[in-house]
Amino acid sequence: MNWEVLVPLLALLFVIFLIGIWSNRKLKQSTSFLSDYFLGSRELGGLVLAMTMAATYGSASSFLGGPGAAYTIGLGWVLLAMTQVATGYFVLLVLGKKFAIVTRRFKAVTLIDFLKERYQSKSVVLISAFSIVIFLFAAMAAQWIGGAYLIQTVTGLSYLGALFLFAVAVLIYVIIGGFRAVAVTDATQGIIMFVGTLVLLIGVVIAGGGIDQIMTDLMTENPNLVTPFGHDGQLTAAYVTSFWILVGVGVVGLPQVAVRAMSYRDSRSMHRALMIGTIVVGFIMLNMHLIGVFARPVLPGIEVADQVIPLIAMETLPPWVAGIVLAAPLAAMMSTVDSLLLLVSSSVVKDVYINYFKPDANRAHVKKVSIGFTAILGVIVFLLSINPPELLIYLNLFAFGGLEAAFIWPVVLGLYWKYANKHGAIASMVVGIGSYIAIYQYNETYGNLFGVHAVTIPVFLSLIAFIAFSLIFKKEPYQF
Repeated sequence: MNWEVLVPLLALLFVIFLIGIWSNRKLKQSTSFLSDYFLGSRELGGLVLAMTMAATYGSASSFLGGPGAAYTIGLGWVLLAMTQVATGYFVLLVLGKKFAIVTRRFKAVTLIDFLKERYQSKSVVLISAFSIVIFLFAAMAAQWIGGAYLIQTVTGLSYLGALFLFAVAVLIYVIIGGFRAVAVTDATQGIIMFVGTLVLLIGVVIAGGGIDQIMTDLMTENPNLVTPFGHDGQLTAAYVTSFWILVGVGVVGLPQVAVRAMSYRDSRSMHRALMIGTIVVGFIMLNMHLIGVFARPVLPGIEVADQVIPLIAMETLPPWVAGIVLAAPLAAMMSTVDSLLLLVSSSVVKDVYINYFKPDANRAHVKKVSIGFTAILGVIVFLLSINPPELLIYLNLFAFGGLEAAFIWPVVLGLYWKYANKHGAIASMVVGIGSYIAIYQYNETYGNLFGVHAVTIPVFLSLIAFIAFSLIFKKEPYQF
């Protein structure tokens, strides 16, 4: 066990638990448990909002899966990954002030709260909750697998032991703190990620003998590694372009990101977050994916590509620096998995259980059910993570695509189109989810349909279904 690396990681966990305890005290003083536990009482400033979006979005797929794919595929994956730069900008620009104003008027605590009030439909709520539970289980499993890989690499524990350690740390932290703890910790973790990726990139470039030498080594091994088309030429222009939907504009439909757009304090905070978030996400994504490619000549033959970041950090940096740097991907995974746990918990407890089964529940009962269900979710995800896939990034991207196919048009058109109604929303979600799962299975068996990612066609089909059914069952214009 490498204690010089492990001590900084343990120090980060200690700080995170202190923040959770502080947040728990604030939670006890709050007059609204639901608003504070799931939204931090809508008090986020610009820096915290930007960092919580970056840390939540910058997950295991960005810090382990993405660099792992870049290590395998080459610079083409770096180009593909940079479609994520505008993520925070698109979310806050599209949803922006109107979403915050409307959700405050609705007293919405979750994305499903907004959909429930906007469409006045039990079917919309139930389909939404089902979609979140199904697809976010895949996303959460990716984070827990990534956390286990990192802890396994640093400590020498078995994969199962590392997974258990990560699960216990996350569950205790989320259960005691709620959204405020998540958001405040995200700000700390975002700063660690920003600095850590730069330090690691410099270390890898020095270890590889400079950029010129690294590029020469890559071309010697396989000239395709330095082209936009990937090591085997499969990254076509159409496929890379389709990622502008999957990890660019389509992110507006991700509940875990959209909920951030209803949690900020004022317009000034949102404008600051627009600028800070875009810079931070762009900087982190570029650095992490370049590290993945540049690590190939420095550490050739890594068997589990998802372990490239912890392995290269321990290879190229002094142990105590590696420990601090590795706090960045651990921070990313913890911040993402805690956000997803809260999101799934709120979808079931707040949007289904309280709305339809126990609307007269008191604060103590809501608190007990919320915390209990969050713990149960954690155990289920732990069990799902025991047998990890070859590259965990594909697990995360599968979840992204499913959520976007379900939510993008009910959210965006529900906010901006006065003729949007429940019939259009239901049709859009059913068509989006059904076509996405069908096309995803087709792509797994026969290769990418039309050469694009599986989410591309369902997004357009769900848009057509939304507009068509809204107009067929046209109602009075909605008054915001």
